[in-house]
Amino acid sequence: MKLQEKINKAAARERLIRRFLELAHIEGLSGEEEDLLRYLVNFSRKQAYSYQKQPVSELFNKETGNLLIQVGNGGNAVFLAHMDTARSTKNLKAVRYSDRICSSGDTILGADNRAGIAILLTALELLQESGLQRNFSIAFTVCEESSLAGSRSLHLPPEIELGFIFDSAHRPGKFIVQGYGACDFSVKISGKAAHSGISPEKGINAIAVGAKVISKLRQGRINDTTTINIGKIQGGSAINVVPDELLLEGEIRSADASAVEKLITETRIAFEEVCTEYAAGLDFQSRWIFKPYQIKEDKAVYQKVAEAIVSAGLNAEPVSSAGGSDANSLNEKGIPAINLGIGAQNPHSNDEFILIEDLEASLRIALNLMENLE
Repeated sequence: MKLQEKINKAAARERLIRRFLELAHIEGLSGEEEDLLRYLVNFSRKQAYSYQKQPVSELFNKETGNLLIQVGNGGNAVFLAHMDTARSTKNLKAVRYSDRICSSGDTILGADNRAGIAILLTALELLQESGLQRNFSIAFTVCEESSLAGSRSLHLPPEIELGFIFDSAHRPGKFIVQGYGACDFSVKISGKAAHSGISPEKGINAIAVGAKVISKLRQGRINDTTTINIGKIQGGSAINVVPDELLLEGEIRSADASAVEKLITETRIAFEEVCTEYAAGLDFQSRWIFKPYQIKEDKAVYQKVAEAIVSAGLNAEPVSSAGGSDANSLNEKGIPAINLGIGAQNPHSNDEFILIEDLEASLRIALNLMENLE
């Protein structure tokens, strides 16, 4: 008898909803996941799972960090969800309707990604209660919303060969097989201060230099898979002083790593040329935030996800995403990983909600994946 046939579906649904509501009310902004980490450690102890707390270098002076749980011998697959929320869930008033769960509208719901955690914990309980012995790992990461620092620092056993991330805002059935990469850049233009009324010709206006460069740059959507955005500008000290400094930050995203690198080069050259023209100083820095990835149809992780979705009674629909996730980090580590839709809709907003049927469908998918591992 298959695992799904052993489960009382109504009881499992209520257990899943209770777990989600319990998790959603635990405060845990990026870098401040201590309370949720303790909750997950207590869960692991209660279920008698081997676990390992892993510090994250960027959070060296905090009590938070990643948590890696071993089921059986840990297997060759890892399930993953992140602990942090982008905004506070303090004072959350969750409202349950017949078809969905949302907040009262005063805060976010926190379904991103407390729903993912609830799904995995409930699946673990049901698997253990069924008596089936399976081998896999589960990782709960920190700082996904702010920097992916948790997944970038995550230490997985060398046996791990594939990953299943329960975090996408897409509804169950959709799964991300192509993720964009993102590279950010920062610019410091150094001009020369002067009195703007008495001797403006003695100054070098850093804001004017920056404005001229920006007017030349391509921005917004460059093509179907590439975007560029300048998101922050800061400069000037007073209205009667020629501004001697401008700070600027932006990012470039694309499904194609070479396209990102080409645009970064074009952007740097544009700033260099104008700064040279105006005799202004320039400090241009860039770095990858996360790398792009693509999962081909012949990969084991693709096939396992598609099979689990179909077995859950849904259509399997591969999609691409311009947003970063822990899947980017795992793929960059050489572990083929897919982010699955769990239906946390309108994430990061006070209008966030999740359909109860999507929670149930995601639980079926998780159970199918766990059951079909060795």
